[in-house]
Amino acid sequence: MSDILDRIAATIEERKKGDPKKSYVASLFAKGDDAMLKKIGEEATETVIAAKSGNRLEIVRETTHLWFHCMIVLARHGLGPQDVLAEMKRREGISGIDEKAARKKR
Repeated sequence: MSDILDRIAATIEERKKGDPKKSYVASLFAKGDDAMLKKIGEEATETVIAAKSGNRLEIVRETTHLWFHCMIVLARHGLGPQDVLAEMKRREGISGIDEKAARKKR
């Protein structure tokens, strides 16, 4: 499953320094953090709207857009899907309530 995420991350790495006129990824990198973060906000909102509609295909499509734009921001900070998956693995089996309480203590 993480193979596809790794391949997408590799493609983002390849394209981020490309020609912004030829690559969507390069265009976001050229525009900077605000453009990248704005896209995450837009895609998150569209994911919420899709979920409220109950349209399963739209939920999947909008979640795909959201994940992709999150991967762009991860790449911007030298991170990738394996970093997120490692954190998910760390949290596996920990109650969400307990995990949130532990964050407050830090």
